[in-house]
Amino acid sequence: MTRERVSSGTEWEATVGYSRAIRADGRVSVAGTTATDEDGDPVAPGDAYAQTAHALGLVADALDEAGAGVEDVVRTRLFVTDIDDWEAVGRAHGEMFGEVRPATTMVEVSRLIHPDLVVEVEAEAVVTEE
Repeated sequence: MTRERVSSGTEWEATVGYSRAIRADGRVSVAGTTATDEDGDPVAPGDAYAQTAHALGLVADALDEAGAGVEDVVRTRLFVTDIDDWEAVGRAHGEMFGEVRPATTMVEVSRLIHPDLVVEVEAEAVVTEE
């Protein structure tokens, strides 16, 4: 199996033992991604749409670094702290994926890693091995 790691460079990756993304045998898995800035601080506290759009941008960056793109995504998972935000979260997701339309799950969770975060996104993509 071929395996390539993508790192965001945050201290949490080594502490928790994870990678931003992994590419293995034509599959790219992007870890749960929240709307944080370079310092790890929440972006747009409490704003479901803005946080989803920001997190999806970080997901797209990780995909790109792994040699994939948004068009290769086959599955996403959206974890929200308030399911009533589904329309705002869904709108941002739809704007990112358009006609790609990956299989998607949205689940309400009791909380995320920081109280100002209201959405976390995971993604899986399939790419042709070179």
